[in-house]
This record gives sequence, structure tokens and C-alpha cells, in this order.
Amino acid sequence: MAVTDEAIEKIKGMIVSGALSPGDRLPKESELASDLGLSRNSLREAVRALSLIRILDVRQGDGTYVTSLDPQLLLEALSFVVDFHRDDTVLEFLAVRRILEPAATAMAASRISAQQLDALTAQLDALGDEPSVEELVACDLEFHRGIVQSSGNSVLCSLLDGLSGPTTRARIWRGLTQEDAVSRTLHEHRAILTALRDRDAEAARSWATVHIASVEQWLRSTL
Repeated sequence: MAVTDEAIEKIKGMIVSGALSPGDRLPKESELASDLGLSRNSLREAVRALSLIRILDVRQGDGTYVTSLDPQLLLEALSFVVDFHRDDTVLEFLAVRRILEPAATAMAASRISAQQLDALTAQLDALGDEPSVEELVACDLEFHRGIVQSSGNSVLCSLLDGLSGPTTRARIWRGLTQEDAVSRTLHEHRAILTALRDRDAEAARSWATVHIASVEQWLRSTL
């Protein structure tokens, strides 16, 4: 194991064991390096790496702190990785969305408020029956984000938010090249909303699966 990796593991061990809790300030560099049996250079590299993935917060002139370790904060690192995806991995992103998003939509069926449902309905109504592809995809992103947020699971919400971006171009491409893509998307959105209003978790799950799978199937046949 590289020296820096060993240092990262030791700091992680302190957090996992409870020796360091969210919001705690790390001991002075010289003291911590001595306690962990590390060189100060390897400790600095570990702190730098852990700050990049939002485990630690380095405050100039104040010290280094353990962050809140909130799931949304930690999962910001995922969006950084996702930004480097290749076009040939879009199908894999869609496959993961097809696994996770129907579950989140089913969870939302018992939690989403009438006001949130009204807001989503108004959003679709404002689009009309013949929106541009760009307008539809922008609405699609907000539509799904609103539903997933209503699932009440911040980890699931952060994961899906990060996974949604790489599929945007595929959705626009489909809208421009598949004859009935816009009308099908609108129909599927309405069906998801109806299931949510009915508090029918399984119907909501099924329609969300159909909705995402239709993009995935189209892309497989196109590539």
C-alpha cells in the first residue's frame, strides 16, 4: 500500500471508529502524524485527498475539520467522476437509472404532497402538447428531480442527480430523431403523475421503468 493510501486509511479509521466525529477539528499536524506513525508529508497528501472528496474541510489559518459527512456533500464527488464519462458508457448510466429511479418513484408515492403534485402538473401543462425538444428535456430533468426529492432519501436523490446529466444528450438526440419521442414522453410523465396521485407505488414504479427503459432501448437500437 502506498504511504499516502495508508495515511488515508488511518484517518478514515479514526472517523469510522468515532475517534473523530462530524465537525471535529483534527489534532495539530505534528501531533497527528506522530500518533498515526506517519510523516508530515504523507499526512498532508492524505488530508488534501480527503478534502477533495469532502471528507475533510481545510480552513486556512484555522485548522482541518471533519465535514458534516452529509450524503449530498459526499456524493458531490460522484458528479465530478461522472463528468468524465465516455459516450459509450451512457447505456450503463441509463441502466443504473432504470434500477434506482423506479424505486425512488415508488417511495415518492406515499410521501409526495398534493402541493408538489400540483406543481409538477402545472409544469407539464405549461409545456403544452408540442414543446421543443430542448424545452421537453429541461422539463424532464426537473420533473424527475422533483419526484426523486419527494422520496425522502437524500442519498438516492444525490445519486440520481449525478447520473441524470450524462443521459441528457441521449434524450435530446432521441427527441430529434425518433418520430413519437415527444408525445411518448409527455404520455409517460402524465401516467407517472396519475399513479402518484393515486398513491399507487407499484404503478408509479412500473411507469418510471417504462419511461427510462424506452430511452435505453432506443439508444441500444441506434448505436
